[in-house]
Formats: sequence, structure tokens, C-alpha cells
Amino acid sequence: MSFPRYPEYKDSGVAWLGQVPTHWQAKRTGYFFHERREKVSDKDFDALSVTKNGVVPQLETAAKTDDGDNRKKVCAGDFVINSRSDRKGSAGAADRDGSVSLISTVLRPRDEVEIKFAHHLLRSELFQEEFYRFGKGIVADLWSTNFTEMRNIVLAIPPLQEQRSIATFLDHETAKIDALVVEQEKLITLLQEKRQAVISHAVTKGLNPNVPMKDSGVEWLGEVPEHWEVKVLKFIATVQTGIAKGKDNTGKETITVPYLRVANVQDGYLALDDMAEIEISASDLQRYLLQPGDVLMNEGGDFDKLGRGHIWRGEIESCIHQNHVFAVRPHGVSSEWLNAITGSGYAQFYFMTRSKQSTNLASISSTSIMELPVLLPPRNEQAAVLTFIAKQTSQFDTLMTEARSAITLLQERRTALISAAVTGQIDVRTWTPQGAA
Repeated sequence: MSFPRYPEYKDSGVAWLGQVPTHWQAKRTGYFFHERREKVSDKDFDALSVTKNGVVPQLETAAKTDDGDNRKKVCAGDFVINSRSDRKGSAGAADRDGSVSLISTVLRPRDEVEIKFAHHLLRSELFQEEFYRFGKGIVADLWSTNFTEMRNIVLAIPPLQEQRSIATFLDHETAKIDALVVEQEKLITLLQEKRQAVISHAVTKGLNPNVPMKDSGVEWLGEVPEHWEVKVLKFIATVQTGIAKGKDNTGKETITVPYLRVANVQDGYLALDDMAEIEISASDLQRYLLQPGDVLMNEGGDFDKLGRGHIWRGEIESCIHQNHVFAVRPHGVSSEWLNAITGSGYAQFYFMTRSKQSTNLASISSTSIMELPVLLPPRNEQAAVLTFIAKQTSQFDTLMTEARSAITLLQERRTALISAAVTGQIDVRTWTPQGAA
């Protein structure tokens, strides 16, 4: 779908806008918006959260405070933006009265501004970059932009009716894109479930459907092939716990080494592009050093992080791991088989039932991990199962990669469409939903 440009343009006078339609007003934000600074109590005005999805009722994960009067008033029709650069994209038009954290800037639009248009304009990637560029602070990724600086950002605003047309167009088009993204996300979830089901069946039942079965001795595991062994993990592997940050190294010889975190240990692969470093005592290096063949497992976090992991192949020299990542070091089983077991549905069930849980979070101890029952076919059968799993999961992984790529393209399309519409690079005044179909 392509859209025409406006007949005539003028220079906006600022780089982020460039050329804008001749009849649009190019003035500072302070002309179009007033700042609302009234402090209120969350006892009188419901607490709201400012997120990348807009302004919503306060999230369960939001930091709570006893200073109930230390919040900013928000009225329906206001625009709210988080002033901190590490919260980039957290902004939106409020559809209800309430209160927000003092770190947010609350804007009341003048009568000549349609809030639905402002919602798209001020959440656009182009404006967000300009907004945080005006910020101040010592650390670049923790800058704050207050209204004092924000008011000087130049905006280009079309006539009121045109704002409404643009907002209607973007509401419609972004909803279609969002629906397509949801479909791709559902597909990824389905593929992940099927992928794990294939792995779980292979490592618990084998590849021969006619093999005699026996009771595994584990109630929730059920029957397994008669000739397979069942051993507790502690008899075929050791668990190395990681280092906690903040250790006192006063008076010790120290070294700085790469440091593997939970974010680096994904489900079936390692994300090593963003590696942290940590200063440790030189004498502690051998204690926490990762060794090729270690099966990495996350202690917890969100439910989907519990026990997830992959094999360490020695990708980074002299690398250690944090205390929230376990290094399971096998001595009576191959790393590949143990990794297949720990990534299976039955192991994930075990980890979840043995974990400490709170709202959306779970963690498991090294002691509980060591009690995991591990199924052990003969070595040649392990190799056959692993080959089968690799072939099957490769197909699922290819489909999931394609779905993730589709999501990326859709999101890029969404961002570009919003930016083009709110800066006048496309003319949608004659657009209708029927004509767009």
C-alpha cells in the first residue's frame, strides 16, 4: 500500500522534522501543551503506570511507595511521558483520571490539539529520539528530560480535522499490523510447545514404539523403556554455583573477567553479544571458571527462565558465571544428552514443582537440581535420539526464525507508517477503511 505526498512542503527549521506540509503549524511544544504539575494522593486518584503500551492501571510490578501524596495528577485526555531515557517509549494518552509517578511529565493539550493525534505523534520513534536528546544527566542512558527542555522541541501540527483523519488512519492501520503480530506470536508459542513435546517424548520413550516398558519409579514420569536406567543427577554430574556481585576484595589481587548472566543463557542457545565484566579476586578464578561441556541452567526469574539453558563450548576464554546461573558438569553422561534432558518437558515440570515461587517468579536451588531423575539409554541409543531431536528441532527452529523475522518486518512497517503520517510525509486525508482494503 502506498500513499501520496502533500502538494507543497516547507522547511520546518529542525532536523528531526525536515520538510513538512506548507499549511502545518511548526511551533514549540510549549505552545501546544501546558504542563500539569498538581500533586495528589493515590488514595484520591487511582495510581496509573506509564508503559510502552500507554497509560494503564498501575502494574503489579510497579514500585510502590507510602508517600501517597507524592504523585502527579492526570486527567483523561492528558498525555503522559516518562522523563527518563532508560524508559524510552513509555508514554501515551490517558483515557481516565488518575495519578502517576513524579518522574513522568503530564501534558494538557490546547484546544487546537486532538489528543488521539498527539498520542501517535509523541509516541513516534522520531519524537522519542528528539525528546531524550533534549535531556540532561551525567550518565547517557539515564538522562531525564523535563518540561523545561521539552517545551522547546518544535512540533508540526496540522489543522484539527486533519489531525483526526491521521489519528483514525493510524488507529486502523496499526490495529491491523498488531493483529498480524499477535498471530505470529501465537504461531511461535505453538511451535515452541510442539518442539518441546518432540524432545520430551524422545528422551522419555525413545524412538521404538514397540519396546517393552517398565515403571520408572517416578510417579510423574510414568513408564520408560525397560532397558533404560534412571539415575539421580548428583551421581552423574556436579553443580557449580556462580559468583555473587559485591564480594569484598579489599587487600586482594584482582582481575577483570567476562561474566555470564541470566540474559546470556537462553533456551537452546547462548546470547554472547552483550557480555558484562566483573572484578574478582585472582584466587577465585578457578572456583567459578566455566569449562567446555558445562550444561548451563538458569536458577530462575520469570517462569520461562527457570532451568532454561545450553551447553558451554568455551566460546569465551576465562569466563565465569553469576550466582543465578548454574554450571552442571557431567561425568557419567554426555553434555548433549544431559542438555536434552534438562530442556525437556519432564525436567521443566520437575524444576517448577521444586521451585520457590512468587508472583510470576520462580527459583530453584542447586540441591533440588541435583535430585533430578535422569533417564539413561545405552550410548548408541542416546546418539540416535539426539540425531532425531536435532533434525526435528531444526525444522521447528527454521519456522520460528521465519515468524520472528515477520514480526520484525511488521514492527518496522508500523514504526515507519506512524512516523510518515505524523510528520506529513504521506497524505492520508482522502483515505477510507474501504479504500485501504
